[in-house]
Amino acid sequence: MNHRVLHFIFLLILLNSKFVTSNELYPDPNNLIDEMSSATIDLNYDGIFIYRHDNKMDTMRIIHKKNMNGDVSERLISLSDNEREIIRKKNTVKYLFPDKKIILVEEDSSKQLIPTHIPSQIKKITNFYRFEIAGNSRVAGLDAWIINIKPIDKYRYGYQLWIDKQSKLLLKSKLKNYQGMTLEDVMFVQMQVMSDINDSLLEPSISTEGFKQIYHVNDKVKVPSQKNDKKKWTTSWMPVGFSMSKYSKNPISTNSAPVEHYIYSDGLATISIFVEKIIHTNINNTSPKITSFGGVNTYSKQTDGHQITAVGEVPKTTVKLIANSVKASN
Repeated sequence: MNHRVLHFIFLLILLNSKFVTSNELYPDPNNLIDEMSSATIDLNYDGIFIYRHDNKMDTMRIIHKKNMNGDVSERLISLSDNEREIIRKKNTVKYLFPDKKIILVEEDSSKQLIPTHIPSQIKKITNFYRFEIAGNSRVAGLDAWIINIKPIDKYRYGYQLWIDKQSKLLLKSKLKNYQGMTLEDVMFVQMQVMSDINDSLLEPSISTEGFKQIYHVNDKVKVPSQKNDKKKWTTSWMPVGFSMSKYSKNPISTNSAPVEHYIYSDGLATISIFVEKIIHTNINNTSPKITSFGGVNTYSKQTDGHQITAVGEVPKTTVKLIANSVKASN
């Protein structure tokens, strides 16, 4: 065996060992997402991000704090277009709209102020999504892992996440359709992890004197027995993996009849179905309608004297198929 052959074999061994070492350094994507979910809640941070959707771009600032008691406070400030803020303290979320002098108040312990996609219950959704490390990059001057989350079918969206290698915070995310086209994305341009955050940074900078407060109170989560209802609403089609997680019946100001709200989830994506009795029929407004906002699609139709609306961060085809499958039985 001559010197050239030995040199070639040595190069192959060296190259192969580098690939093996590189692969071993890649973290498990499931564990990394779990760490990201925990970091998003547990860490104190102050960041500025850009939210792009429907050819529009919003710049926002998020301040997040978790105190010694485990209570979470957040403040989301719009830095572009109309002045507005969202303040979350424990389970109370307040939406401040200075242009209308209105504060909308609701109780929701699951509310997340960053418009992005943080999966939960990863083990429960591995049958419906595939996870993989796609490489690494830099976002906001920080080193990040890139994770692809690919759906198994065309009835749900995919995601791409950039996770800070050190803090495990989400630095960038993209929502993608089945063809891989980006529908909306969030990217931090500045992110600072802090040991503590002064409570004054979590107070609104907008003077709320003279504002009208509107309270939105959710009913307790319950399973719909509907024993006393004249009609029972069911869906004959739903993407595999989705199951009903919540149900409520709430009155709305524009209608004397309550609106039934069914929530379905696969552990990552969420679909809401609203059933509302039509009090005043508008013959010019009976055709089905579909609207979109970023990756959120809404499909509405009228059937059996009721307005059926399906809305969710899923493709248009999905909400249409679901709404058309909603039926009433006496």
